[in-house]
Amino acid sequence: MSYTGNVTQGGPPDVRELADVTITKIEVGDFENNAYLLRCNRTGDGLLIDAAAEADRLIRLIGDRPISTIVTTHRHQDHWMALEEVAKATGAQVVAHPLDAPHLPVPVSRTVEHGDRIPLGETHLEVIHLRGHTPGSIALLYDGGGVNQHLFTGDSLFPGGVGNTDRDPKRFEQLFTDVVERVFDRLPDDTWVYPGHGRDTTLGAERPSLPEWKARGW
Repeated sequence: MSYTGNVTQGGPPDVRELADVTITKIEVGDFENNAYLLRCNRTGDGLLIDAAAEADRLIRLIGDRPISTIVTTHRHQDHWMALEEVAKATGAQVVAHPLDAPHLPVPVSRTVEHGDRIPLGETHLEVIHLRGHTPGSIALLYDGGGVNQHLFTGDSLFPGGVGNTDRDPKRFEQLFTDVVERVFDRLPDDTWVYPGHGRDTTLGAERPSLPEWKARGW
């Protein structure tokens, strides 16, 4: 597999070709934000996860092939600074969780809850609500034909720990519990994790550290 997920500011995207979906990862902005363009290989339909920054680069990445959807994983500004411009340029519907949707700079076309499905051509992504980093943070799960799972986690799960909860014990406990019950208890070790910043990981690489994360409280 040539895909590594290691991208840099201003550098080229990294592309992963799956049987039914192509995943393109690019780093944008000054905060190492990752944006992900997914395309259905059969229909060409596209979906963008987090129009974080550098609208011009994202629009060039999308090109002249339409996308139907832009999903914003959570309300923090560094994940939606290019949203208004990219949505206008593409005409794509804007999707977010209802608890975070009012904080986005454009009206949300569709709100989604835990367990909902977002279409992508002939396939779909499943919404996983991971409460704690923000009230409406969501992850998106692509089931690669029942063999490989691909999880886009926003700022809720990274290599080395869960997302920032501002050292609030209640928020941390909520996020940690959701990540364990809704992600680690459900999905296999080879599940690939695509975070909102930085490098990718797998659940297998992170699973042994769960007791350490819980003990340290962040």
